[in-house]
Amino acid sequence: MGLLGQGLVLMLAGMGIVYLFLVVLIVTAKYSSAFVAKFDSILPQDAPKKAAKPAAAANDDANIALAIAVAMG
Repeated sequence: MGLLGQGLVLMLAGMGIVYLFLVVLIVTAKYSSAFVAKFDSILPQDAPKKAAKPAAAANDDANIALAIAVAMG
């Protein structure tokens, strides 16, 4: 077997190892997802978040006017 044949064998072996790794990764992700979904009911649920109150808009006009006056003078 020449150098080209050895290269092909090495390439196929590497591709096979990568393929097996990806299969193991997918199977592990599938079963870990099922495991987490099984115990999801015992975890506390997130409380609904309250909406933030908007800032007073009347004071903004005074602040803008002050900023313009400072910038002009």
